This record gives sequence, C-alpha cells and structure tokens, in this order.
Amino acid sequence: MTTHDNASPIPPGFERLKRGGPYMANLGDLYCRRNQGEIVIAMRIDERHTNMRGIAHGGMLSSLADSALGLGLTLHCEGRHSFVTVNLSTDFVDAARPGDWVEAHVDVQKLGGRVAFANCFLQVGERRILRASGVFAVMNALSADQLAKGY
Repeated sequence: MTTHDNASPIPPGFERLKRGGPYMANLGDLYCRRNQGEIVIAMRIDERHTNMRGIAHGGMLSSLADSALGLGLTLHCEGRHSFVTVNLSTDFVDAARPGDWVEAHVDVQKLGGRVAFANCFLQVGERRILRASGVFAVMNALSADQLAKGY
C-alpha cells in the first residue's frame, strides 16, 4: 500500500496518475484504479480544498468530476483521443471533509466521432457526494510533449 503526503494510506489497487494538467496538479495528486472495465479516479481531500464551513469546496469537487470524466474517456479509448468539456452538470448530494478519500466512478455512455458522453459519481466509501454528467468534444490525441508534461 502506498501513502499520501499526509501519511494517510492510499487504498490498494490505486496508482498515481501523472495526468490532469497544471490546474489539477495544483489541487493535489490524482490516483487511478482500473478493474475489468471500471475506471475510478480518486484523491485525498485536505485543508486547501475546503470552504469556510470546513468542507470540500463545491468548485473543487466539480473540478475533480470534470477531470475524472475527461480522464476516464481518455483511458477508455486508450489515449487515441483527448477531450474538451462542452457541458458539465453537477448535483451535490453530500459533503467531503479533510482526510476523506474521494473516488470518481466513471461510466462512459457513448464515444462518438465528434462528441462523447460520460457520467460519474463522487463517493466517500459507499456514500455518494456528487453526481455529474458531461458532454465532451472529441479531440486529437495528446502529443508526446503534452503527455511528458502531464496533460
């Protein structure tokens, strides 16, 4: 089992992703687990992610959902395409707090030639905290230089 900077254990089966671009890199490390077609993107919530109420900021959770959907689509097509968000819809169901391990369970609905559709649930354990759906423009695959920079 690997550990996170704050010494909280990373659940078994997750590996650190070196993707997400500079914006997500500033929010913290992303992890991925793939198992029999299931794609889960996750991260540990810490103090920098919170609002004035001490819970994870809604914009931060939306960013995680948006990135997880795009990364999930990219992993689903094995990097043959990249994706740009056209529309993102989110519904906040519950809160996440510092120390929580938040998982985005991605479900690719359709991958077409011009647009792709995907849904995800953000969860802390079995507790769902956000539901999201997105529409994405299908773009050319990222270049080797972009991939080396963590996009």
